[in-house]
Amino acid sequence: MGSEGPLEGITVNITGFKKFHGVPENPTEIIVENLKEFVSKRGLPKGLTLGSCNILETVGEGALVNLYATLQSAIAEKRFSILWVHFGVNSGATKFTVEQQAVNEATFRCPDEMGWKPQKEPIIKADGEITHIRETSLPVNKICEALSEKGFDVMISDDAGRFVCNYVYYHSLHFAEQSGTKSLFVHELYIYAATNSSNGGIANEIVEACHFIESMLCVSKTSFR
Repeated sequence: MGSEGPLEGITVNITGFKKFHGVPENPTEIIVENLKEFVSKRGLPKGLTLGSCNILETVGEGALVNLYATLQSAIAEKRFSILWVHFGVNSGATKFTVEQQAVNEATFRCPDEMGWKPQKEPIIKADGEITHIRETSLPVNKICEALSEKGFDVMISDDAGRFVCNYVYYHSLHFAEQSGTKSLFVHELYIYAATNSSNGGIANEIVEACHFIESMLCVSKTSFR
């Protein structure tokens, strides 16, 4: 993509999840459903566009076709850099957590919403061992610094779990590598997300932070390979 001429901007696509075991109403579904209205009122910096806002089933293998169809749908317009930001819930988190990597292991603590409960299975067999890691190409440290400066209690994580969040993130990072797009996963605090009516702000701040970083990356010839 980087050799096709100047890019006109960045399109950020957002996903959340539907309900799953122990979380009857997923706060990320509410955030994503309300994000377009939130952004339309506040606006985004020049060169940044909010693309699709999708709610994913909390399903692993059984939803792969739909997941890749969703990811593929965003790259039709090649004039723009494409960024995916996936939101999930971590009921044990005390801070917003930006995930810098996903691991090639599906070990579900409970069945997904289609009843699948893999144990120590590779997410992508072609990647080899379940210890194989895929990392986001985005500078997570700078994203977290930008979010902290805006007042958010945020931290970097190198462990996205082994449930559907990690499963989706691993596939998204694989797709990003293949397509020249970029991917990031953010875990929300369950209590904060469920009770704070302004929680759409974290999503907006993340895309703004990503816009700043992506704008910086786009001036480099090696931004998109």
